[in-house]
Order: sequence, then structure tokens, then C-alpha cells
Amino acid sequence: MSTILFCTNQESLSYTQEISSGIRAKGEGISSEGLRRLVECVRAALDQQRTGLEEVHGDWVVFMPQTGWALSLDDFLMTRLVELAVHMDDLAVSVGLSAPDLPGAALDPVVALLTGLAVRRHGQAALLRALTRAERAPVAINVF
Repeated sequence: MSTILFCTNQESLSYTQEISSGIRAKGEGISSEGLRRLVECVRAALDQQRTGLEEVHGDWVVFMPQTGWALSLDDFLMTRLVELAVHMDDLAVSVGLSAPDLPGAALDPVVALLTGLAVRRHGQAALLRALTRAERAPVAINVF
């Protein structure tokens, strides 16, 4: 399954609320153990990623049990980049801060994917008008 198809299908899935609730519950559980425990969990996850990612290739298949779908590792990591970009902004807004700028190596593919999703959802004209013609721009070109 391609990244665009995966992202397009997310809005129609009934399990998303269940997954969000599970993520929130896990986060609340870890946070209830205190800041030190959170730092330990983050460090352990980073150490695992640093060593584990060296052994895999971008065309390896990642099965996602919550959906029953599979993506290439490259496409799966692309979905994680989008999640990080979007939720970094959510987190910053929630605490009254400006979102940090992403490095181009992270931002460029996220913008490319979101642009492709916007075209698929709203059409080329809507996207071009939103980016260049305020007087003819649609009210929104959101992709999620």
C-alpha cells in the first residue's frame, strides 16, 4: 500500500478512536511514573532505534496489526515524519509556544506528501488557488 493511499484511508477507519485512546492511556501510565521514568523510556527507545535501524532496508515490509495493512519501511517512516510534524505543532500550541522549525530533510517530504494528499482530496485548482490566489482560494484545503 502506498503512503498516499494509507493516509487517504485513515479518515474512514473506525479504529482510530480506539488507537488514540490506547496511546493516551499508555502515555498517562508512563507519565504517572514521573519524569525520570519518561526519560528512561525515551532513552531506551532511541538506543533501540539507533542499533536496529542499521540492520534494515527501506523496501522491507512493515505490518501494522491495527489495520491489517503493510507498508514498505520507507513509506512507514514517512507516516511517522508526518505524525511528528503535525504533533510537534499540536504540542507547541497546547503549551503556548511556537512550533520549532523542522530541518529541510524532514519538512520537504512531509510537505510533498501533504501536497499530494491535498490535490487528491480537493483537486489541483483548489491547491494552486490556495497557494497563489487568496481572492479565489477555497476556504480550506486540509488533508486530515
